[in-house]
Amino acid sequence: MQGLDIITRLARLPGFAALRRWRYRCRRAAATRPLSRNFGWERGTPVDRLYIEQFLATNASDIAGRVLEVGDDSYSRKYGGKNVQRQDILHVNPDAPSATIVGDLCDPAVLPTGAFDCILITQTLHLLWDLREGMRQLHRALAPGGKLLLTVPGISPVDPYEWNDSWYWSLNGISVERLLAEHFDVSNRQVNVRGNLYAATAFLHGAVLEELNLATMGETDPVYPVVICARAIKASPTA
Repeated sequence: MQGLDIITRLARLPGFAALRRWRYRCRRAAATRPLSRNFGWERGTPVDRLYIEQFLATNASDIAGRVLEVGDDSYSRKYGGKNVQRQDILHVNPDAPSATIVGDLCDPAVLPTGAFDCILITQTLHLLWDLREGMRQLHRALAPGGKLLLTVPGISPVDPYEWNDSWYWSLNGISVERLLAEHFDVSNRQVNVRGNLYAATAFLHGAVLEELNLATMGETDPVYPVVICARAIKASPTA
């Protein structure tokens, strides 16, 4: 116990930043209260955004033509830019100021058939009770050759605020693969699991990217999926 007291006193002294970080990590491992209950948004950049934005940056060339994004058009503008010829925004809330299409994604009357060259649906599919119907409607709304860029949460806190009453699922690579397989050929779909124990633990605590070792975030361990990313292409009809 005396040794622990010495470490505690030393950690308070100037010049012992590394010791303070070590002490913080030990305390976090046993903490029962998170640093944030809002994914870390009020503290900085949430952990899952690293994987989502890396995925979208890698596939930025897909974000072109007639584009649909769920919620807002921030990622379409950031990664598609001038390649987006027409932008639509789907939102379930009729009061959403930027929505061009309002309604439940699972409702067949909401999305037009074959209308989009690219659909971005980030961190949304888990809010649908009927995942299979949601995937069916996304596939239907794509034009032949259209691309679906999808991300879903794996290990994650549950939103205690706006989406608390509709946060139905957390997924893994196998579940996303099976959902896609009902509509997209194996040659037209790729599923990528991102995350590891370090990233998952940090995310659960509400830590943010600005205070983490980003190099450690890059190693993938599928046992600890933080974000599942998927790219799928709707087959064109054969001649």
